[in-house]
Amino acid sequence: MPASSKTATGELHLQFQLGEDRYALPAREVVEVLPLRRLKQMPEAPEWVAGLFEHRGRMTPVIDLCQRVLGRKARSRSSTRLVLVRFAPSQGEHSPVLGLLLEQATDTLRLAPEAFKASGLEAGLPDYLGPVQRDSQGVIQRIEVSNLLDDAMRALLFQPVAQG
Repeated sequence: MPASSKTATGELHLQFQLGEDRYALPAREVVEVLPLRRLKQMPEAPEWVAGLFEHRGRMTPVIDLCQRVLGRKARSRSSTRLVLVRFAPSQGEHSPVLGLLLEQATDTLRLAPEAFKASGLEAGLPDYLGPVQRDSQGVIQRIEVSNLLDDAMRALLFQPVAQG
């Protein structure tokens, strides 16, 4: 039975692709999945910072994971989504929200947490590339949302809101 079956056990994840490879975000970290929209550009930010948009009265930063990982912008297709995630899941509802541009972000699947294993190539890899597991479709790797930004980028993108 495929891992995405409704009868499968494990934690729910949003599946997406970077190039030909499959990745997963734990659904508990996903706030909302939106269609693509126009973003306000952030001059002089790294290329992988796609911009900002207003969501429920707050300015929300968006990063293009394809640009960050593959060096190319996410393709504007019907399967490309703007996925809002809790950047610091341990803070619960008070966590800052970060937008991710993700290709092929149209499916969910259940993955057993205990089936994730270290890839064996952790040294030198970015911290946001988490453990891997194999299912009927091949290998899938978990993205560690809280490790997507270093301290300097976190300070740039999540500046305190001025009270006026």
